Amino acid sequence: MSLDTDLAADVTDELFWDPKVDSAAIAVSANDGTITLRGTVGSLREKREAKKAAQRVFGVISVDNQLQVRLMTDERRADADLRGDVLQALMLDSLVPSSVDAKVEDGFVTLTGTADWQYQRDEADYLASNIVGTLDVFDEIELEFPTPNGGDVKESIRKAFKRNAALDADDLHISTDNGTVTVKGGARSAPGPSSAPLGRRVLATLPTSGGP
Repeated sequence: MSLDTDLAADVTDELFWDPKVDSAAIAVSANDGTITLRGTVGSLREKREAKKAAQRVFGVISVDNQLQVRLMTDERRADADLRGDVLQALMLDSLVPSSVDAKVEDGFVTLTGTADWQYQRDEADYLASNIVGTLDVFDEIELEFPTPNGGDVKESIRKAFKRNAALDADDLHISTDNGTVTVKGGARSAPGPSSAPLGRRVLATLPTSGGP
């Protein structure tokens, strides 16, 4: 068996044993470490959990998540009702500022407004994706936090990586360019859920200014 065949089989097994994912209608393929997920799932949350499961597998470099959300008839929602539930969830979460709004069209939720920190955008996106009837979430929330210096961001990220036991910071190269942070270097697998809290902390100050 080829390495890609073995990797696809490992990801398929990981999906099967994840209780949050119904893998019956998911097809997995691999190409040089890139995993592609195709098929249908019953919710946006399940689609995202499937990607997380694939990222956990040793040897996975990236995941192309092409899964489609297919809602059961009784889970389909009128846009006005779905928007009301999204706004209610946002309002009840203390991490999401009141400046965040949402609009819904054909089950697709678009988050708008402003926030001071990246983690607030992440929280709003997470909440909206968990509402029954949501097909996908588009995050258009703008950050208003004062723009930091690019060099300061690079150093903060480097220090955060060094503090993280799951990462070998010496093998990573960090650069910034016009608000985009690029991290290069070797890794055993694609970034998984365990790296999410670190990412939220070090990226909370973006966008950046200044050269690489």
